[in-house]
Amino acid sequence: MSKHAATPESPEPTPIPNPERTLTVWEDGVQLDFTFADCMKYHGPGFPGGVAHAFAALGRALPELAARTPGGRVERREIRIRTPFGGPGARDAFELVTRAVTGDRYAVLPELARPERGNTLARYVFELTAGDATVTCVIRNEGIVADEFIELTAKPEKTASELAHLEVLKREMRDRILERDPAQVYDVEG
Repeated sequence: MSKHAATPESPEPTPIPNPERTLTVWEDGVQLDFTFADCMKYHGPGFPGGVAHAFAALGRALPELAARTPGGRVERREIRIRTPFGGPGARDAFELVTRAVTGDRYAVLPELARPERGNTLARYVFELTAGDATVTCVIRNEGIVADEFIELTAKPEKTASELAHLEVLKREMRDRILERDPAQVYDVEG
């Protein structure tokens, strides 16, 4: 067995949909472009679905913010993020692209959840602000997040088989997100 063979905890890697897609921000007049692969390198292998959610939310919000920003450039260190979603994959992707975590411009606020949308969708809300412009990305109800994924992540003690299945569910969610244009994943309010 090769040292890179999949284990029950680590399914065989699969190709990333739309690997050429990038997020663009600016810092001191320099254009910075980030791919999903860049975000995964920063985060590590743990939570590809969360990374994909942040990537899609940024992909949806950044063009909206740029259109409302003088000069059409979103300065990475001016972006503020508020969300009820506390997942480490999303946090790390937002940090890489915006430096909002280390800049103390990233807040996890449970009160921003939308319980009326049900347990599966309630926490997938991302409010991004740059300058005076704010947009809120709200996940579409299109089967992007599986009820089974939410239920299994909430289960306190998981068997080895359940942990292995959870890794598959994470990858499947990553693919459902990245196969679509960000506008097919997140609606924008504001």
